Amino acid sequence: MDNIVTIDSVCAYCGVGCDIAAHVDTKENKIKKIFAHPDGATSEGNLCVKGKYGYDFVDSNARITKPRIRKTFLEKNPHIKEVIADSLTDLDDTWYESDVDNATTAGAMKLKDIQAKHGRKSVCSLGGARSSCESAYYFQKFTRYTLNSPHVDNCARVCHSPSLKGMRLTIGEGAASNPFDDIYKTEFMIVMGSNTTEAHPIVANRMIKAAQDGTGIACFDVREIKLHKFSKYKVVAPHESNLLVLNMIAYVIITEELYHKDFISKRTKNFEHFKESILADPYANPEFFRDVEGFEYLADMLPEIAREYATKKSLILWGLGITEHVDGSYAVMAIVHLALMTGNIGKDGAGVMPLRGQTNVQGVCDMGMLPYYAPDYQAPREVGLMTPQLVDGMIDGTIKGVLNIGEDLTHIHPNLNKIKKAFENLELIFVQELFMTDIARRADIVVGVKSIYEKTGVYINAMRKVHLSTPLVKSDLPDDWEIIKLLDEKMGGGYDFNSSEDIWEDVRKTATNRFTGASYKVLRDNEKAGISWPIKEDGTGTPVLHREDFRTQDGIGAFRYHGYELSGMVEEILNKRLKGYHLTTGRAMAHYNNSAQTKYTEKLAKRYTEDLLLVHTDDAADFTTEKVILKTEFGQTNPLRVKFTDKVRPKTLYTTFHHEDSKLNNVFGDKSDVLIMTAAFKSIQVEIISA
Repeated sequence: MDNIVTIDSVCAYCGVGCDIAAHVDTKENKIKKIFAHPDGATSEGNLCVKGKYGYDFVDSNARITKPRIRKTFLEKNPHIKEVIADSLTDLDDTWYESDVDNATTAGAMKLKDIQAKHGRKSVCSLGGARSSCESAYYFQKFTRYTLNSPHVDNCARVCHSPSLKGMRLTIGEGAASNPFDDIYKTEFMIVMGSNTTEAHPIVANRMIKAAQDGTGIACFDVREIKLHKFSKYKVVAPHESNLLVLNMIAYVIITEELYHKDFISKRTKNFEHFKESILADPYANPEFFRDVEGFEYLADMLPEIAREYATKKSLILWGLGITEHVDGSYAVMAIVHLALMTGNIGKDGAGVMPLRGQTNVQGVCDMGMLPYYAPDYQAPREVGLMTPQLVDGMIDGTIKGVLNIGEDLTHIHPNLNKIKKAFENLELIFVQELFMTDIARRADIVVGVKSIYEKTGVYINAMRKVHLSTPLVKSDLPDDWEIIKLLDEKMGGGYDFNSSEDIWEDVRKTATNRFTGASYKVLRDNEKAGISWPIKEDGTGTPVLHREDFRTQDGIGAFRYHGYELSGMVEEILNKRLKGYHLTTGRAMAHYNNSAQTKYTEKLAKRYTEDLLLVHTDDAADFTTEKVILKTEFGQTNPLRVKFTDKVRPKTLYTTFHHEDSKLNNVFGDKSDVLIMTAAFKSIQVEIISA
């Protein structure tokens, strides 16, 4: 058909960042089909169900097509209502509809009022990982310079911030050292805290192919997952034991002298102190597990894993099962220690690879959408607060305004009862979104914006590949950066950005360590393949980091030992008092995070209609009703349907967090990573209430 064209772009979902192609009906302005190129560099010709089918949200009737302004907000701010009155039309009892010009006028007026009354730091900007690099860059620049507030953060706070922290403290760079295709070049893999087949299926495809070709995998989780079927070492470990087992692997490498002495002497520092600390640690010897009932086998298996890892060309890949703990940053440092000890970094098939979450969470961090980093991970002129600290500021009255792009703050963050109280204290919540998510329904002003499939922009995946997306369909809605531009002009900023390319050119001048040679032309010429940063002036990328030196100030990798502290499930088992239920969480392949996009695609929505609670069959006596409520001191979930299985251990519960009406994050408190405040989502003890 003459009106069907094929357009190449990048997938809207996870950090794998698959190349996609779409059949688009130009007459109807509609996506008809999405697929992967047979020779796609990232996708390898395959997409998961989200990538393949998850595009109906673009045409959903639920899209926000006109800005909305809360009626009670204008009643409280009559001077604003007077200025924009001519633009207002009734939508319902809660909302007026307006236009973009007047919605941003209202937002700018209120921002000025708040800062005049409460000071420049009383406003903050949050989110952006579903948007482009250009929008994230402008968002932080507008906040830091026009608003003169240091408070910027994004959803990495609830996922991989500990990866960034732990890796920068040891090797100076918080991103994956190797490309996904190095899975085919490695001889051994450790996969920890990543249900890869569900969360990053196209990466899992590589793992499975490699395993079938003879590559050994050691897969660590707190329950049995699909990847265990393909693994040589199937580790189901106690909750909150990541740092414990990682230090044990290091202990074996040291005591059996399997470490790479030449690499350590030439490219690292602090090893002798690290070695002494390990040998003096009462919890570092794998023999400790002889006394941990139900996990005794780890005393034998961990040394075997250590020997294979140390004597082969090896990769370590991890997910949120590592980072979403109180010792997440320390566990990431312990992962890097293994690579440094054995020389398993800086070469093909050997390195460290965090599996990132959102499609552009790597890029948003690269753009400086973090309170302690400016673009390119430079020092900001002023360090701001992290999201949990900002929530405390909302409660104590020091934070009064929030600008938000595409992060459903009141769904995805922990301790939701506290967060909802905090957001009730605000004088302005300004949200840019596709749909009326939970935070949008609580907002004062909501502006509908383009989705990834409707705009041009740069996205950076979990292996640092920089992709320039191409819009698949046309839209009259503004891009996120266009809303920021209007706010910026009305707040007295006036950066001369008139296109996404203008913004990207500013990125290239500012973030010279990564993007100097990454012009739109170079990125377009490499549209399907992408180029891994740092990108040199001649446009060549860097697939493997750390070949000659590390990205620390002195080029040297650092050992920074931190011992495991006995607590949680392990302590309970040792003391013969494991009675309660320990909950862990994760994803189902059909949905993405808060399902803000996937639930508007029928093929995906009907695959997984509710968050199910997986319970071991031996625990059936405590689960006598079809549904149960989970409760902690912080709050309780709505009723969750019980499904019995042998894939979780007794006393371990598992559920997903996709459906807002589950209220799962009510049960989590402020317990978080001690260095970087990422919530401890992966383990909490819960009480069971029959529903």
